[in-house]
Amino acid sequence: MKSSVKELSPTKVKVAVEVSGEEFAPALKAAYRQAAQDVQVPGFRKGKVPPRILDQRLGKGVVVDFAIERSMDRWLDQVFKEHSLTPLELVEPSVTSRPDAADATEGVAFEVEMEIRPQIDLPDLTTLTVTVPRREVSDEDVDAEIEQLRERFGTLVGVDRPAATGDFVSIDLTATFGDEEVDSVAGLSYQVGLGTMIDGLDEALEGLSAGETTTFESELVGGDHAGRMGLITVTARSVKERELPEVDDDFAQLSSEFDTVAELREGVKDALWKVAGTAQYIQARRALPQVLADAVDMPVPDGVLASTVERLLGGEADVTDERRAEVETESATSIRLDLVTDMLAAALNVEVTQDDLVQFMIQAAAQVRMDPSEFVERAEQTGAIRRYVTQVARGKAVDTALQQVTAVDEDGQSVDLAALLEEADAEDAEDIDLVDSDDEIVDDE
Repeated sequence: MKSSVKELSPTKVKVAVEVSGEEFAPALKAAYRQAAQDVQVPGFRKGKVPPRILDQRLGKGVVVDFAIERSMDRWLDQVFKEHSLTPLELVEPSVTSRPDAADATEGVAFEVEMEIRPQIDLPDLTTLTVTVPRREVSDEDVDAEIEQLRERFGTLVGVDRPAATGDFVSIDLTATFGDEEVDSVAGLSYQVGLGTMIDGLDEALEGLSAGETTTFESELVGGDHAGRMGLITVTARSVKERELPEVDDDFAQLSSEFDTVAELREGVKDALWKVAGTAQYIQARRALPQVLADAVDMPVPDGVLASTVERLLGGEADVTDERRAEVETESATSIRLDLVTDMLAAALNVEVTQDDLVQFMIQAAAQVRMDPSEFVERAEQTGAIRRYVTQVARGKAVDTALQQVTAVDEDGQSVDLAALLEEADAEDAEDIDLVDSDDEIVDDE
């Protein structure tokens, strides 16, 4: 097989391929064998239909086209390996020459224009520096964590006063539009001030005592009248406030494995210190691709950029020039980072094992609260497996590269990333593994 590559731009090439008749013959024979199995012709046993009869039955050249279609991916893969090309978006090859019938001796010729990953030399990793946040835990941080712990172990106590922000109120709600009742709910528990329900509800509840009712107007969010203004009637059944436990040794024993408040504070500080270390590693992981991209002249493939922008803007109406420019800038940055990370994985000869992929998908399933088997099934149905393999390869490449780069904090102090990774416990490690998987893990429906 002969092939040639013409560079149209740093990210686009035109590939021309010639497959000789001798090379094409096995593929053509295999196609005829398959057609003989699939086509029933009176007077011939299954699988024994001669090629000339198949040509008459199916139409001249149909089996030839089938043979070409079945062989195209193999031919292209061979060309990609021969010329060290990594295609980014494949388009349908154009067949320029083909045999006409079963007894033809001519070969196949085709060409294709496609965008490829640019071939750029990456810098020596030992010359690169990533900057991470300062690792510190203040007394205020410990106080805030213990306050959250108090809230978790707080109890709700009924009060004989009007509701205020932070109180928990049991309410009945009814929404009407004109004379029509749109929706209603009874005995709903709601914390005043959260702002997670109907607009205007928090203001209506403040100052409302148990047994009192009030009404207010708000935009309806469901049903046939969604988006219109309706009348909301709310009745407070009860008002409760959260009573927090005192921070003493009894609380330490109740809320943790520690016996004293001093031990509790030290334990909280140690946990926050570990979290701060994990945050440093995560930031280093996020920063390295940008550091690499800044160190090289990385062109962005026009076709990939255009298709990405159109995909992101596809659901938007009346897109302004400013909005399009904003999306183009963000997309170009994202594409550039992906490309440089893929190049890093290739340069480091990163391999993704079956165990790597399984572990990633288990963690991803947990992240979106889905059964792992269901997650894998959906990934297979939507063709997301290949994308997950790419994500894992990128993550492994960055982790490997981080062992060679220099890391410093905001004050210029050296940071040992290898020690941070060893220090992370299992839960932290899962967070690190998935931190860069923000290209829509559940966007495959």
